[in-house]
Amino acid sequence: MFQFENRLLKLKHEVLTRVVVLAKENKLCKEELEKIPFEMIVGDEPNYRETVDRERNIVLERAKLAAGYMPNGKNGQELVEIDEEKQILYVIKEACDRCPTNKFQVTDSCRNCVAHKCQSVCNFGAISYVNGKAYIDPDKCKECGMCNKVCPYDAIAEDMRPCKKACPTGALSYNADDLRAEITESKCVNCGACMSECPFGAIEDKSSLVRVVNRLMEKENIYAIVAPAITGEFGAKTTYGQVKNAIKALGFTDMVEVACGADAVTVHESTEFVERMEKGDSYMTNSCCPGFLSYIEKMMPDQAERISGTVSPMVATGRYIKAKHKDAKVVFIGPCTAKKSEVLIESIKDAVDYALTFEELIALFDAFEIDPEKCEDIVVDQASIFGRNFAVGGGLTAAIENFIQEKGVEIEFKPVKVSGGAEIKKTMTMAKVGKLPGNFIEGMMCEGGCINGAAKIAPVMKAKAPFTKINQQTTIKTVLSNKALEEYHNIDLER
Repeated sequence: MFQFENRLLKLKHEVLTRVVVLAKENKLCKEELEKIPFEMIVGDEPNYRETVDRERNIVLERAKLAAGYMPNGKNGQELVEIDEEKQILYVIKEACDRCPTNKFQVTDSCRNCVAHKCQSVCNFGAISYVNGKAYIDPDKCKECGMCNKVCPYDAIAEDMRPCKKACPTGALSYNADDLRAEITESKCVNCGACMSECPFGAIEDKSSLVRVVNRLMEKENIYAIVAPAITGEFGAKTTYGQVKNAIKALGFTDMVEVACGADAVTVHESTEFVERMEKGDSYMTNSCCPGFLSYIEKMMPDQAERISGTVSPMVATGRYIKAKHKDAKVVFIGPCTAKKSEVLIESIKDAVDYALTFEELIALFDAFEIDPEKCEDIVVDQASIFGRNFAVGGGLTAAIENFIQEKGVEIEFKPVKVSGGAEIKKTMTMAKVGKLPGNFIEGMMCEGGCINGAAKIAPVMKAKAPFTKINQQTTIKTVLSNKALEEYHNIDLER
């Protein structure tokens, strides 16, 4: 049904789908999970690892994590459920390839030049010359990168682990004994960057798929709320209406756009911004990206008071549904792993019961044998184009600008739009020392915004065209003209 970008994504999808089928048929147990590796990997010849046994062990750990159990257990160990904790990402130890741990390495391009620029710029005495070639002492190297910058032959290569390089907070390290990757939970913001970048698929997010499937099979009053980024995930041939009907065919009572919640958040956050500026605050940040919010709270806690007090669009939408339907269960579906930790925050956990990713959604489709492209099309036109554009970097800023213009607000709005860990670190550092070139920070932990989330199913370059095309078809062109806002009027939008 779906075309995957690489075989790792296809492998992960097959594991998720098989787990959903077991849950759907009420057959999920230790014995059935242990059959999955042998059903997926047939024969004695390995496909992508050195042995078939290792391949099967890895698949079993993936299946356990997909089913909501702890990975890395010993053979014969009983399944242990993952407690309701805020840590979402786990390292599958058997899958970690134990990549090199030294960030900078001297390659064969070194010419033993006379200048020895690399040695002269090193302030830590880490570079010496052995057998006519530069050598970097890993015990002395501070990974400043100066040698890499000055070498005229580019003979010093940056060789950091993909997971460690992608991590915006330094939460990724390695075990000193076996060199396998480790996650320091106190630093992790669950953004999923490490998961997305690991080419061995050694880092995975825990799943609530089984619990959601159980709710669906019990015919409960369960609503799906979908992130704005969904409009680009299924290509140009599949309409938003078809995706909605596909989700309802799974057994959901209805599907509601989180973009509607984004419109409500725009109004509330814009009003909050004006009030803060009138009080003399120097700047305010958005609060819709849980990875960005968690980054500030963990890395720069003295700036946490600058975070908007408005809930995220996900929470706003969840509260809206539960205000109308007291017995409803709400499942968020998006490209974000950090949303799985957001739903566990005590002050807002009443709004959304579970969070699934787009990867998990297509596993549901396959397991229930539903093809969105073959579903009936309907018009989905609840949110404004600004609410839907929350999925891309700058979308929130554009929505606030639209609101300020429509309301004729005279407060100067000077946004600083950043996405990705490196930009966020730089911008927040400038804000901390009072050198921010603006008064509002729109921070998105994933580069380019949610459309490039860690658990997306379509490469961002393929998703952008259908995302733009579908969103341009909405008839609601301003935030304030959205009639859905009236229904959010009495909803609590405070975090």
